[in-house]
Amino acid sequence: MITVVANLKGGSGKSTVVFNLALWLQSCAQPVVTYDLDPQCTLADVGAVRREEGYTPPLQVYQQDTALPDQLAYHPGEVLVDVGAANMAGMRDALSVADRVIIPVPPSQPDVWATQRFLGIVEEALAGKDRRPQIQAFVNRADTHRAVRESDETEEALGMLEGIDVLPQRLCQRTLYRRSLSEGLAVFELSPRSKAAEEFHDFANALYPDYRPGRRKRNPA
Repeated sequence: MITVVANLKGGSGKSTVVFNLALWLQSCAQPVVTYDLDPQCTLADVGAVRREEGYTPPLQVYQQDTALPDQLAYHPGEVLVDVGAANMAGMRDALSVADRVIIPVPPSQPDVWATQRFLGIVEEALAGKDRRPQIQAFVNRADTHRAVRESDETEEALGMLEGIDVLPQRLCQRTLYRRSLSEGLAVFELSPRSKAAEEFHDFANALYPDYRPGRRKRNPA
């Protein structure tokens, strides 16, 4: 399955989501490769940190060097693509072959507006195509204080947009996610019993319900 994690706005946490999802899938004994199509190359950098530190399994991070649709179709197993507005050509190429699009949305009204505009770009990329990806959004970097309503309001606003499924699972604004990138380890590797690890497992399980860490995919009935 080709899963594209994308957003128009920088700082939405795309690379953090892709990095942790890829390692979570590997913990489920699933073959996975990632593509970093963002000129900032955050995902490629953290993959390099992981290799330099000798952590296993390593994370395979590709960057676009030939026609992207041909590259993506080549890989068996799970493919995760990190792409943003800084590479619109790469974004459109990735959307054109995606099986699923995941949109991380920080809790703010401007991010909701950006998501709405992004849905228009998705429609343009899919014009004339019979095959359409599943589109899912979720609140990323959510507030942890119950008195702050912005995360709830953002989720409610996303639910009013047409053409997307809104995941109830959220990833919160936690220091552990920043450490995850700087140290080359997933949050559940850094601190297995942390709130960040717990919420990430819930998030990943919602996206991949047939996978479980330490198990292979269940055989279809």
